[in-house]
Amino acid sequence: MRRIVLVLALLLWPALAFALPVDLELILAVDVSRSIDQEEAKLQREGYIAALTHPRVIQAIRSGPQRRIALSYVEWAGVDFQQTLIGWSLIEDEGSARAFASKLAEAPIVARNWTSISGAIDYAARLFGTSGYEGTRRVIDISGDGRNNSGRPSDDARDEALAAGITINGLPIINDRPNFGMPPERDLDLFYRDHVIGGPGAFLIVAEDFSSFANAILNKLIREIASDFSDVLAAR
Repeated sequence: MRRIVLVLALLLWPALAFALPVDLELILAVDVSRSIDQEEAKLQREGYIAALTHPRVIQAIRSGPQRRIALSYVEWAGVDFQQTLIGWSLIEDEGSARAFASKLAEAPIVARNWTSISGAIDYAARLFGTSGYEGTRRVIDISGDGRNNSGRPSDDARDEALAAGITINGLPIINDRPNFGMPPERDLDLFYRDHVIGGPGAFLIVAEDFSSFANAILNKLIREIASDFSDVLAAR
């Protein structure tokens, strides 16, 4: 009997293991569809690297009760392409933020066909069960330059994520360049508002173009992370 109890305890240990509390479990879900060219992809990547190491973002992280967040970086395109570029990482100070940013800087930039926001949401939602952290909030941050055109409707994926207690925020990128001979996307911000974001405190911030992406993601990260947004803004 003792042996049986011991075996059961060992089998159940991963499920019983302590999950480190954090203020936020955040997944940065980044569009790498082919509508984003190499120059734009580089600006997008550099925007995330700069924002993650910005003193105001570090201050926002340190402003929470736990003074730390868990962060993961995912890239996505069509319904069959999502990849975790950087897995769950604890960010609690400048050093850990710079280590995360360095991994991101070293990773190759890829591009794939189609745009499946629903696929990105479904993939990201499953990752929360593997984080090893226990966040007060769980947030998926979707950034992209096009509407959902692959996989199931984004509304369906969003609604399932919201039912699981996940908040989805959006960063639509307004891109005025033609896309494979087609005119640029119109009213992308309205699509994100109506068919992507949702949950307690959900919001979107629009990047007017890729050159303004860095500032948009900086402001978005601060708003997502800060336990008291007004205090962080006052420190600018």
